[in-house]
Amino acid sequence: MSRRVVLFLVAWMFLLPVHAEVVEVDNAQLARLLAAGVPIIDIRTEGEWRESGIVSGSKLLTFFDERGRSDPPAWLQKVQGVAKPAQPVIVICRSGNRTRAASQFLSEQAGYQMVYNVKGGIRAWEKEGRPLTPWTSTLANCPAGVAC
Repeated sequence: MSRRVVLFLVAWMFLLPVHAEVVEVDNAQLARLLAAGVPIIDIRTEGEWRESGIVSGSKLLTFFDERGRSDPPAWLQKVQGVAKPAQPVIVICRSGNRTRAASQFLSEQAGYQMVYNVKGGIRAWEKEGRPLTPWTSTLANCPAGVAC
């Protein structure tokens, strides 16, 4: 292979978008990831957390507000306090639909290497009878001024 071809291939590799594939996980996989210490971010709204509770240990960072609006750059700053792009992260919502957008944003635009999207969301977790924690207990353990 000529030096010119090698240089072209190396340059081309650096121009490729750097992102990982979003991995869809079921509840059994979610439980294993949580046991391994992978952080989980619940992107639902406060009303949804209040209604059903949360998966224990969830960081509560709403992605879409009640009107369907989002501010991805502001949300990303909060996410970076939970996990850096080189670290794996789990994203959960009510049914798994909103997390597709949030997961793709983390993977394709924010450079996160390993993003897990929970299939079926909190509804599937609850339907299987898996444990939920009141959302207020998470906030009670959250240091002042820090998003949990």
